[in-house]
Amino acid sequence: MELKGSCHCGSVKFTVQSPHPYPFNLCYCSICRKTAGGGGYAINLSGRYKTLKVTGRKNITVYRARLRDDATGKITKSTGRRHFCKKCGSALWLWDPGWPELVHPFASAIDTELPVPPERTHLMLGSKANWVPVIAGPRDKKFDEYPEESIAEWHQRLKLEC
Repeated sequence: MELKGSCHCGSVKFTVQSPHPYPFNLCYCSICRKTAGGGGYAINLSGRYKTLKVTGRKNITVYRARLRDDATGKITKSTGRRHFCKKCGSALWLWDPGWPELVHPFASAIDTELPVPPERTHLMLGSKANWVPVIAGPRDKKFDEYPEESIAEWHQRLKLEC
């Protein structure tokens, strides 16, 4: 499925091919919540990085989150690169060199109509803000950390290939 996306002000537009377009993965970690999750979570999709086409690239800035090791207190930078519009601040996508073939556009930046997921995965609930309610359906899965099931495996299990 081709996903078309943009920032709020229209300075950045992009397209990407996604074999896994269902917006089911709700991430409640502090990074997603603070950089892209007005409702207390963000939803990342999956796309093929080599198909990412961008107009307005000069209007993009990249943020690498600061990670604190609980045991040592040491601060390091995340390998993940969160891309934003530098004019309006819209969160666009995440790319990580650990998985160079993938790109994870934020569902909130997608203009294409997305399919409605039959169930959702609520992840990183261990770092959820206390004011955020988890509104889970009867089939939804909940995890304090990352689930073992990948975005691709979720789509395969539910036979939702596009």
